[in-house]
Amino acid sequence: MTETIIVGCGEVGTRLAQRLLARGEAVRGLVRSITSAARLAAVGVPSVVYDLMTPDAAPAGLVTAGVDLFHFAPPPEQGVLDLHTRHLVGLFAHSGNPRRIVYISTTGVYGDCRGAWIDETQPVQPQAERSQRRWDAEQTLQHWRERSGGEVVIVRVAGIYGPGRLPLARLRQGLPLVRPAEAPYSNRIHVEDLVTVCDAARERGVDGAVYNACDDAPSTMTEYFLAVAAAAGLPAPPLLPLAEASAQVSAGMRSYLAESRRISNRKLREELGVVLQYPDLAAGLRSLF
Repeated sequence: MTETIIVGCGEVGTRLAQRLLARGEAVRGLVRSITSAARLAAVGVPSVVYDLMTPDAAPAGLVTAGVDLFHFAPPPEQGVLDLHTRHLVGLFAHSGNPRRIVYISTTGVYGDCRGAWIDETQPVQPQAERSQRRWDAEQTLQHWRERSGGEVVIVRVAGIYGPGRLPLARLRQGLPLVRPAEAPYSNRIHVEDLVTVCDAARERGVDGAVYNACDDAPSTMTEYFLAVAAAAGLPAPPLLPLAEASAQVSAGMRSYLAESRRISNRKLREELGVVLQYPDLAAGLRSLF
């Protein structure tokens, strides 16, 4: 049986590992710290410790030749290059080339589309540094694919929500939102559906292909926050004009407000055969409250 290695076993990776182990598959995580390894061991997931930021010789016993590899490790927090992905590809020179890599990227690589509906044919124009790092990782992996003959499937993921992944702290602070008429469109996916997508990408994704991972119903960022507030029984935050709200939010939030797009998931449904458990925010929030 082909072993599966999950690089970066945070919430998504841990959920995927548990799903694969329940099916009887051989799975290991690749994590950067002993603390992360202990967390995985507590839920029955074996792991290897290896820090992609300060790479050293390949860990003893780590063989990536012929494996299926999920790359979920986030890029560094600064800059426009993803050194983690570059170091991971360098590791393969010592531990062997995987059969297939499934990489979690971001729909942020499309940049600002002014609220238009887009699909995977949309040209990339990453504006925020966090999106530029993801685009660098995509290119690094595609170049590896061309050189090695290994397979790569890219999953461009919208905002992830689920248990423990809701903006409740921000809502409790009563921080302002942009009034609905000026709010940018945003897209999201429930964490359980994302695990399903990644599993399907490994099994049925076309080599070299890109798939958008989001639910069926994009909405404005303000509509999202208001829906979460209503579901959680919290007061609705104040609504301000865009210019006024932008002056009162963090730089990170301003960068999100500067981009608007509606993402089509048709390719995901038709080519990978994914049926979403939570096709819209209302269904997802009902499961959480």
